[in-house]
Amino acid sequence: MIKAILVFNNHGKSRLQKFYQHYSEDVQQQIIRETFHLVSRRDDNVCSFLEGGTLIGGSDYKLIYRHYATLYFVFCVDSSESELGILDLIQVFVESLDRCFENVCELDLIFHVDKVHHILSEIVMGGMVLETNMNEIVTKFLEQDKLEKSEAGLSAAPAKAAAAIKSIDLPSLPKDLKLPDLPKLPTFR
Repeated sequence: MIKAILVFNNHGKSRLQKFYQHYSEDVQQQIIRETFHLVSRRDDNVCSFLEGGTLIGGSDYKLIYRHYATLYFVFCVDSSESELGILDLIQVFVESLDRCFENVCELDLIFHVDKVHHILSEIVMGGMVLETNMNEIVTKFLEQDKLEKSEAGLSAAPAKAAAAIKSIDLPSLPKDLKLPDLPKLPTFR
């Protein structure tokens, strides 16, 4: 089972964190720091999995990661997960991001965190793998993106209507328009 998914840059700044097991905020930050120190100190020519840190569960857990450009994608999993299966899942996640954001970069993860979480939730939910077919993941993402854009269009409708009314060229009203006096309404005490 997947316990956490962490993405951080070469400087240890967290760009995505998803924990599937409850940890306090302080412990989560310690896990991120410890994981970064464990993963970032490894050479590029060594295998991409190692025993989990002391905070994430020690030898019962594994850290499986991939380093792409400026980002580390780390999956913290229990011992029942296949290392090669998780490496493949990381590849699916990164390629799905790349297809959805058309050449994904670190800034996409920063400025579109809601969309990144949506893509991740298509792949993993509750620590269990749901989908590994990139075409399905991208299709669901595009459907959601289209829905969000159409809803944004509906919320902008009142402003568009007001702008349309302002742009209507009405003939000017006569200056000396006389309206009849309205009858006075009775007052009640």
